[in-house]
Amino acid sequence: MEAFDDENVPLFTVGQVAEMLSLKQAFLRRVDQLQVVSPQRSTGGQRRYTRIEIRVIQQVASMADEGMTMSAIRRIISLEQQLAEAVRQRDELAARLNEVSAERARLTQQLSVLLGRITRDRSEE
Repeated sequence: MEAFDDENVPLFTVGQVAEMLSLKQAFLRRVDQLQVVSPQRSTGGQRRYTRIEIRVIQQVASMADEGMTMSAIRRIISLEQQLAEAVRQRDELAARLNEVSAERARLTQQLSVLLGRITRDRSEE
């Protein structure tokens, strides 16, 4: 996958994000300062945002426009991230359960075949 295609690669500067979203750079610095969104830093110390972080910032700006406080927004974002992680884990566990159930069915079938052979062998004696 190309780095530009990966949503988790920090490619965008504060100025670029501010222009894309029609926000003030000070707002982005405040969001970082309050640890609502914490972008990575380049070797020169500049903030670099991923596309995922940009989407979160859009959400933050929308909630701020609705009058929510940054601490409330931070809590909502945190809870949404926790929920997304729980959903991911649930999906992994569901997939694993399906695998285990299929293996159990296969082993049950093998056991049935073996028991059938044993029963047939005993009846032939």
